Amino acid sequence: MHGRWLIVAKHAVGISCGPKAVIMNAPLLSGIHIAAPSPTATISLTTPSLAKGAPMASVHVIDHPLIEAKLTHMRDRDTTSPEFRMLLKEISILMGYEITRDFPTKLREVDTPICRGSFPVLKDDFFTIVPILRAGLGMVDGLLELMPFAHVGHIGLVRNEQTHLPEEYYYKMPEGYENSVIMVVDPMLATGGSAVDAINSLKKRGCNNIRLVNLVAAPQGIEAVRTAHPDVDIYVAAVDEGLNENAYIVPGLGDAGDRIFGTR
Repeated sequence: MHGRWLIVAKHAVGISCGPKAVIMNAPLLSGIHIAAPSPTATISLTTPSLAKGAPMASVHVIDHPLIEAKLTHMRDRDTTSPEFRMLLKEISILMGYEITRDFPTKLREVDTPICRGSFPVLKDDFFTIVPILRAGLGMVDGLLELMPFAHVGHIGLVRNEQTHLPEEYYYKMPEGYENSVIMVVDPMLATGGSAVDAINSLKKRGCNNIRLVNLVAAPQGIEAVRTAHPDVDIYVAAVDEGLNENAYIVPGLGDAGDRIFGTR
């Protein structure tokens, strides 16, 4: 079903992108539920392809004021590559707190300077961060700073500029990653093609505990991932208006890879 779509956010965004920014019609995101009060707005999408009785995943919009302010600085076209990289790292750290909120814990005996007690620690410490090359690399350092024990794998996907579809050219993972919590990271979720293909690659190799982490998403990308992988939670800092005729997010922040690495 196509038509109007809904964005729920704390603030309306003023946009003036000029006559060349043609917003493509975005699909209707149906079955939306906002969990409140919470620092993270949770959007649960009813997806027809989800098997009956299976757990329903959600889209988590992490709209913390510090994230919003840093993201606005990233959107500015005059922000330099070093500034852009640092802001992306900082936002990744802030998002990491919400991404890991549901990680299970167990009690461990610890001797404090005063007495002995039982205190929570992570039940498992085998987590795998999987950046989609190349822009996803910009989110790795922040998450590793938060979780230095995490492993890192890589999926290389390049966008065909004619078809706008992703093509895989690299896949390398740590031993035993199939049984870990996997965080697929990429700053932008535009058409959703790269994310869908990356998750496909992981699932074909036996992974079943996957969550997708993006900085900025278009409704079309969210809908594409939800349709293909209704069991995968999506974490984003912002949901933008849509896509232009070149399949770039509007208003977005440009090509994240180019802005991270200073290329064109």
